[in-house]
Amino acid sequence: MARRPLLRGDTLPLLGRLWREWLSPHRATLAVVLVLIVIIGATTGLYPALIKAAFNTFDRKDTAALTYGPLVVIAVTSVRGFALFGQTVLTNRVVTRVEADMQAALYAHLIDADLAQLGRESPAAFTQRFTTDFAFIREALTRISTVLLRDVAMLAALVIALIWMDPLLTLAAAVTAPLVAGPVNRIGKRLRQVSTTTQEQMGATASLITESLQGARVAKTYALEGYLKGRAAQALDEVRRLKMKAANARGRLDPLMEIGGGLAVAGVLVLVGQRVMSGDRTVGDFTGYVAALLLAAQPARALGTLNAILQEAAAALSRYFALMDEQPTIREAPSARPLTVSRGEIRFEGVHFRYRADAPALEGIDLVVPAGSTTALVGRSGSGKSSLLNLVPRLQDVTAGRVLIDGTDVRDVTIASLRAAVAVVSQEVVLFDDTIAANIGFGRPGASQEEIEAAARAAAAHGFIARLSESYAFRVGPGGGRLSGGERQRISLARAFLKNAPILLLDEATSALDSESEHLVQEALERLMRGRTTLVIAHRLSTVREADRIAVLEAGRVIELGRHDELVAAAGTYARLHRLQLSDDIVAARDGIVPA
Repeated sequence: MARRPLLRGDTLPLLGRLWREWLSPHRATLAVVLVLIVIIGATTGLYPALIKAAFNTFDRKDTAALTYGPLVVIAVTSVRGFALFGQTVLTNRVVTRVEADMQAALYAHLIDADLAQLGRESPAAFTQRFTTDFAFIREALTRISTVLLRDVAMLAALVIALIWMDPLLTLAAAVTAPLVAGPVNRIGKRLRQVSTTTQEQMGATASLITESLQGARVAKTYALEGYLKGRAAQALDEVRRLKMKAANARGRLDPLMEIGGGLAVAGVLVLVGQRVMSGDRTVGDFTGYVAALLLAAQPARALGTLNAILQEAAAALSRYFALMDEQPTIREAPSARPLTVSRGEIRFEGVHFRYRADAPALEGIDLVVPAGSTTALVGRSGSGKSSLLNLVPRLQDVTAGRVLIDGTDVRDVTIASLRAAVAVVSQEVVLFDDTIAANIGFGRPGASQEEIEAAARAAAAHGFIARLSESYAFRVGPGGGRLSGGERQRISLARAFLKNAPILLLDEATSALDSESEHLVQEALERLMRGRTTLVIAHRLSTVREADRIAVLEAGRVIELGRHDELVAAAGTYARLHRLQLSDDIVAARDGIVPA
């Protein structure tokens, strides 16, 4: 069960979880950073004391101070400088390592996530989490070390110096702190709300832009450029408006800190000036105290702005942990065992499936796919064909009923062994921006070049691959964009040949191809299907005429089952679909159009 998402105001619990899960493995390095921070704070606190001592020795006309005074200052600043350098290097090492580890964990989580979970956001929105959200988290991690810890140490050292020089004046200067703290806290809360909305809006905008670019062909065909430009401009303007709200909120912090610091310095000037003029204090006391107060203003101001940064990071962390806490619904049973396929029979028993409570996809499917046979699924769009296919490798899980392979419920076996026994070839070919050899080799990691080439020959792909300038080393580009649709499909088929799985799922594998490519792919498919248990979906009924059985689906139910000739003779739904398609093909042939 997923853990309860943290509440928006729980910044400290979020940071605590960040420490436990990601920062604590680096505690040794962070301990060194802490030591360096203490050194930085201590050396900073020495500045006003050195200034006070220097002016007092000058008042006493101590000429030796001109010799040892500068040497002491150089020594103190050198120690502080080296400590600052070491702290910066070590902090960056930890922050970049933690950021990379968190991003890798998020990527792994998304790769393992259910299709339903991935479908709730677009790929662009998920990608945006790796950029914008982590920019806030990285900034906060860096600032926690350089501001929260280092500036707290510096401020603590300077406050100690102020108290040592004049406790009453320090108390008077501290009166201004509550005047600033309240507004700073309110601004931080406002920033958290705005930051959460901004990050969500940026994700939606990234999705919109990606969607528009991917649909460029449709947009140009239907003259939608103006509509898309207007929609993008509106989304980008909303991001701009939210960023302005955040910038304006952050912009209020500097004046608040400046005014608060000015009030403190003004009060000290009046009190110290009166005491110096009356002879109660020396010029060295005055100079050292004011120097300490001015030095303390910088870390105090940084701490004031830190709250804003932490609130923005808290919004990003809340989104990150909420996503990481979402557990996939498709999981292995504790007692899951490897699947052993002896024959390859697939059996659907009383299968029901719903995408949502109000969206039934399958309603009581009872169907047997005999081992080594080909069963075709036909029906109108939305009849449940793809849903039924997705249940076999557990891309989805049944809502009720069972899916069995050789009598074993697919939920009782390990997911890896189940999917190793299933090869999928679909209309939507997925190729990665790598070489042709690598994309075929994904079918069976570790396969030799000879095995990859043999699979390509079986898929009728070796011919066009051999004609490419780099042959099997040719990079296909993002999504296989450097290849034609038929070439991509044959690469996908070669991958399935190489996998050599006993169960084959074909989902509209030839529907988007021209007639020549379809012929080549169809021949390769016939070779691939031999001796395998095959479930095939095809809109074009001519491609399933030779199937051992044809199941006709409508509204999530099997309404007809038999061979092609039997179903045509029965004059039911299949016969009507066949008649309509045959009529369309005749018209297309008469008009010189190649059927899709």
